[in-house]
Amino acid sequence: MGDSVIQTIPLGPQWATADPFLFCVHHLDRYPAGNEAMGPDASLAGRDIGMDFAGIDGWRMYHGATVPGFPQHPHRGFETVTFVRRGLIDHSDSLGATARFGRGDVQWLTAGKGIVHCEMFPLLDREGENVTELFQIWLNLPAADKMVEPYFTMLWDEDLPRHRVTDADGRATEITVIAGELAGVRPPPPPPDSWASRPEADLAIWHLVLEPGARLSLPTAASDETVRTLYVFEGSVRIDGQDLEAATGAVLRVDAEVELTAGPAGAEALVLQGRPIGEPVAQYGPFVMNDQAGIQQAFADYRATEFGGWPWPADDPVHSRETGRFARRHDGTEDRPRVDA
Repeated sequence: MGDSVIQTIPLGPQWATADPFLFCVHHLDRYPAGNEAMGPDASLAGRDIGMDFAGIDGWRMYHGATVPGFPQHPHRGFETVTFVRRGLIDHSDSLGATARFGRGDVQWLTAGKGIVHCEMFPLLDREGENVTELFQIWLNLPAADKMVEPYFTMLWDEDLPRHRVTDADGRATEITVIAGELAGVRPPPPPPDSWASRPEADLAIWHLVLEPGARLSLPTAASDETVRTLYVFEGSVRIDGQDLEAATGAVLRVDAEVELTAGPAGAEALVLQGRPIGEPVAQYGPFVMNDQAGIQQAFADYRATEFGGWPWPADDPVHSRETGRFARRHDGTEDRPRVDA
């Protein structure tokens, strides 16, 4: 193993992460044409409806019964960062906010003291395939911010900067900068109470697309304490003579530049980096606190308040087929992308 690669890890259904991240998952589903209800126009026979993760025929219903996705469920004590490359997500939550986003958008949700939300994947195309591809990243909150008010930020595709690098041979790499400055390129700010909002956190989320044979140097981090993990999920890259094939993660050194060279089919990868929060983590399903007492309190509070209750007529609401991308916040204000594609 070369000096630049500290450790490699195989990528399963959930990708192993390091503090301050809790986990990352890459969903890629090739749904068939949608039916009248925006669910798959196909038989659901043989699927474990309510818990369908098997990937029969290349797609999953997850916890959805009619429309794929994740009906209402609670969170406390951490953040979700949802980067949707293809397809759309319909969001609704216990505080009355709702949204439709995707096609390159990112929703960054600080659960804080508690929120219930749903994430459904409406299948809008009634004639052809509906592809949904997204990353969901769970980012921890330090103890001081576990009980902040819930908040979400929309990072619309049109506002996310893309940093394009061309090597000496003219081969290009495009980097979508979701968090963390890169070569002077700054993304929109994260939520105000996020660990990422602290400069000392040195947090970054970058999506890399390398042309075949392209070379890219990742810069040094701001701190030697920063942990940087590269997740190769398409193609391959070579680092210090070591080939990292798809479905491989690699913890990289951060005190020197690290050069990546894409394989003959190119490569796609995700980079997650940050300084560890360095606090105890107690997790039980959708609750992430610092100790078991905090977990028990989360369950007690959820039973007593339902984190605001569920104001929607169904556990899995979706917007109409004609609805464009938008976000209506908890205070009633509405946000839309500059261009609705």
